[in-house]
Amino acid sequence: MAGYTLSELEADIRSYTEVDSTVFSGATLGRFIENAEYRIFYDIPMDSDRVEYEGTLAADVQTVRVPAGMVFVRGIEVFNSTSSRTGQPTWLQKRDRTFINEYVGELTGPKGTQTGQDVTGLPKYYAMFGGATGTASTTSGNIIMAPTPDANYLINIHGNIVPTGLGTNTSGTYISKYFPQGLLYASLVEAYGFLKGPMDMLTLYEQKYKQELSKFASVQIGRRRRDDYTDGTVRIPIESPPQ
Repeated sequence: MAGYTLSELEADIRSYTEVDSTVFSGATLGRFIENAEYRIFYDIPMDSDRVEYEGTLAADVQTVRVPAGMVFVRGIEVFNSTSSRTGQPTWLQKRDRTFINEYVGELTGPKGTQTGQDVTGLPKYYAMFGGATGTASTTSGNIIMAPTPDANYLINIHGNIVPTGLGTNTSGTYISKYFPQGLLYASLVEAYGFLKGPMDMLTLYEQKYKQELSKFASVQIGRRRRDDYTDGTVRIPIESPPQ
């Protein structure tokens, strides 16, 4: 199908459930659709939602904030320069906070060769450092790096943002255009959950959603380079067809 506008999707939800606007008002359907969009976003991060932010590290500061609006970080590249992005960048290796602490401790501890609280240089590793309470630049959380940068190196942070939903772009979104059946089925799951049944219909559309998601995931993976800086793993199992 060609895709959904907001009004078309609302009409189909009412038609499939046989519930009119006295129960399924525009505001109620808007919540169903928004919940469905968020579910799809978290089930399969899409290339269309990827962004790249350019920034500058601060010398002797081990942390940097996650860019505003970025829900999760896919990768960080750092340039061995404070003024130009023309050289070959280095992709930082993602680790956890424990690794960062042990890395610094190993180099500064009794068996290490360095002194001082911090190991400085061009960063090699990063870890998510928590602190996220929202999506603004001051609440989006922190990234910790090791070694601590010894200069104001230039960096690019790659990640995914929550896309604008159909409630705002009423004429169509990437999901409504390229994954319309999945969006419909996910919305119907929300609708039947709201109605508290029939459970067989909720189960039916849950199964249909997962089938559509499996097909859409295959398309997304096919578009993605295998040597990308993330593993590109789909977050739900994809069932193989019966032999």
